[in-house]
Amino acid sequence: MGLFSSLFGGGSSSKDSDKENNQQTKNDQKNFEILKYDGIRAQRMGKLPYAIKCFEEAVALIEEAETLQLLTNAYLQANRLDEARQTLQRLTALTPTDLPPLLSLAHLCYMQEDYAGMNEACQKALALDSQHPQALYLAAKASIGLKNEIMALAQLTQAIVAQEDYTEAYLLRAELLWNLHQPKDATEDIEKLLTLNPDDEQALLLKGEMRQAVNEVPEAEACFQQVLSLNPFNEKAYVLLGNLYLSLKDLDKALAVYDEALEINPNFAQAYQERGRVKLLKGDKDGSMADLKKALELAPESEVHISGEYHNYEQPGKNIPF
Repeated sequence: MGLFSSLFGGGSSSKDSDKENNQQTKNDQKNFEILKYDGIRAQRMGKLPYAIKCFEEAVALIEEAETLQLLTNAYLQANRLDEARQTLQRLTALTPTDLPPLLSLAHLCYMQEDYAGMNEACQKALALDSQHPQALYLAAKASIGLKNEIMALAQLTQAIVAQEDYTEAYLLRAELLWNLHQPKDATEDIEKLLTLNPDDEQALLLKGEMRQAVNEVPEAEACFQQVLSLNPFNEKAYVLLGNLYLSLKDLDKALAVYDEALEINPNFAQAYQERGRVKLLKGDKDGSMADLKKALELAPESEVHISGEYHNYEQPGKNIPF
């Protein structure tokens, strides 16, 4: 009987085990599909916590690249950055020759201000494609974060060589050159960028700041005004234009700029702060205090900066631009 059992009975047991395993695999696949598409539907309906739960359970069954990306996106939408990063790391391990997850990981590290981690992800991407423009651009941002400006310049130059119309790379290189006190080269990059996109708001603002720095006031004013004509909600343009008028001792124009900014956006904390400065210089201490109080209500984190600035402005000759 033992011989017959070993010849015939054992095979039956093995077949049963294989059958059970196949059935479990089929069940896992079925449940995975249900969870994945339930998660997609839930996300589209705005039910983010349920979508995340579905995606988490789905990838616990089967670690599939598309669902890991869906889970990453859901975590990002929920501002759960650490979990998004962990999921992206799982995705890059699953697809080590795929560039997009590495670039997404680099961008997420940038959001977390982890420039070493960002650089690591970029270097892995560049190992796959050493001339990939976005990988070079992100590597440059990581280098800037790591205080390696010379490396950043080289990486941005490589990115521009790889993609001649890469406007973001021109802008970042112009900002970097300007900060490194290379105004001629910075100006060339800005002018090139504006030939590619004449309505680039960030480029126009930087050009305006550069023109103001060399006392070309009409050109600076024109740049700031152009941005506001393109986008009346551009907060930085109001601040730069108001400060330009303040530097010219034209308090009425500066005040008008901040009045307009606050008409468009009543929750613009910095506009209240800047208008408070102007009112103080005009002798309207009560109006100044009211604006500074409103700025603090909208942006409590700026209390130390605003308080110090207010006391400096109270003292004649301190920090006053004229």
